[in-house]
Amino acid sequence: QVQLVESGGGLVQPGESLRLSCAGAGSLFNFYVTAWYRQAPGKQRELVASISPGGVTNYADSVKARFVIARDNAKNTVSLQMNSLKPEDTAVYYCNQRRFASDYWGQGTQVTVSS
Repeated sequence: QVQLVESGGGLVQPGESLRLSCAGAGSLFNFYVTAWYRQAPGKQRELVASISPGGVTNYADSVKARFVIARDNAKNTVSLQMNSLKPEDTAVYYCNQRRFASDYWGQGTQVTVSS
């Protein structure tokens, strides 16, 4: 069983920052690509950012230059530093790993950007 646990969501004002964390159980966590997705009300889930075991990163155009994904292999965590947040960043954020043909998801953490 693959367990992914997100933390760090909350309510912030436009222009502020938040840091999300995804913690994975087990020694295999660091061997797979880990990604952050988000889903806003009434919209499809979309990829926000991903990071490979070797540290290669990929970002959605909408968050480039504002968000930074990083992994700490010693702690089995992947973080998402979100800066200059906008109201359109409001969504539930999910941590994901794809292992072979299966997708594994965390429970999600709510991020709300509002004045």
